[in-house]
This record gives sequence, C-alpha cells and structure tokens, in this order.
Amino acid sequence: MVDQPVRVSSFKARFNWRDVADAARTTVRLEEGVKEPGRGWKRRILLSEHSPIRQIVFKWKWDHLPYWVSVHFVRHKIGIEHFVSTQRTDRTGLNREAIPQSACVMHECLANAQALIFISRKRLCRQASPETTAAWQLVLDEIQKSEPELHGVCVPECVYRGFCPEFKSCGYASTPAFRQALAAYRGDVPSDG
Repeated sequence: MVDQPVRVSSFKARFNWRDVADAARTTVRLEEGVKEPGRGWKRRILLSEHSPIRQIVFKWKWDHLPYWVSVHFVRHKIGIEHFVSTQRTDRTGLNREAIPQSACVMHECLANAQALIFISRKRLCRQASPETTAAWQLVLDEIQKSEPELHGVCVPECVYRGFCPEFKSCGYASTPAFRQALAAYRGDVPSDG
C-alpha cells in the first residue's frame, strides 16, 4: 500500500456572525442588533475569548492521519468532539494488536472557536511533533480561507502569553521572528465595529 499524505477531506463552518453578535448583546442586556459585525469587532471578541465565540463551530475530517497523531488531538476535549475510525478486530477483520501506531485512521472533529484557539496554542508550539503541527496547519489553512480574523488569533502558546512557559524552551521566544509574531498578534485592532 502506498502511503498517502494527510489531508482534510471535508471542512464546514456552522455558524453566522450575526448570531455571535446577538449573543454578545444578550450578555450585556441589549436587544438584538441590525448591524453586521465588522472585522475589528470580530477580532476583539476572538481575542477576548468571550463566551459567544463558542457559537463559531467548524466540522472537518482528516484522512490518512497516523493513529499516533490522532491520539495527540484526542487529548483535546473541551469544546471539541472527536470521531475516529475504529481499529477493533471485530469491525475491521484485522488483528488490532498487529496494527502499528503509524497505521492511518480517519479522524473527524466538531469544534468551537475557543477550542481552536486552545488547540493552536499547544499544536503550533515548536515542541509539538512536526507531524501533528502539519496536520493542524491543514485545518488552519481552511479556516484562513473563510475566517481570517479567527486564523489570526490561532497562535502558539508563546505568542498567546508573550513568553515561553515550556520547561525546555526551543528558543523561538528570544528571536526577532517571535517579536514580529507577537506584534502582529497584539496589533492595532481596526475600530470599524
């Protein structure tokens, strides 16, 4: 069997910004609005991680994901659901104990924006496995196409916090590239409402 590259075979957004804005208005005791949220407002609510962003939901499926990489993602459990193809012997006809961790699975997820931000913090870290980071980057590439504001706040832990909290730093937090990434993340937010 020829190894096939990991890919995202389906990707769907399941929300609209008007609902997010109306939920935000509800939390501060305001009536529903009529104005569509602008880029600046979207960025501010995503950076603040206020609860209405949990209405921003995406569904995707990885194909040809190595089982051991799938396990890295299954460790994320808040704001995300995982559906991973089985390796049960009674379902596959294969001896489960003989299947290597490098065997591929299908892994489907349903996740909200807050989960995506958190997963990015861990899986974009340079201490994460390169294979896991590459699989996550495929999802972020899809997000960037439709929701650039969300993509812009999906950053590694060091950028999110402004410093590296790891026991053993990779050194990125002391580079000019880090300072550039941090400035972009913290950048001026347009005030277009």
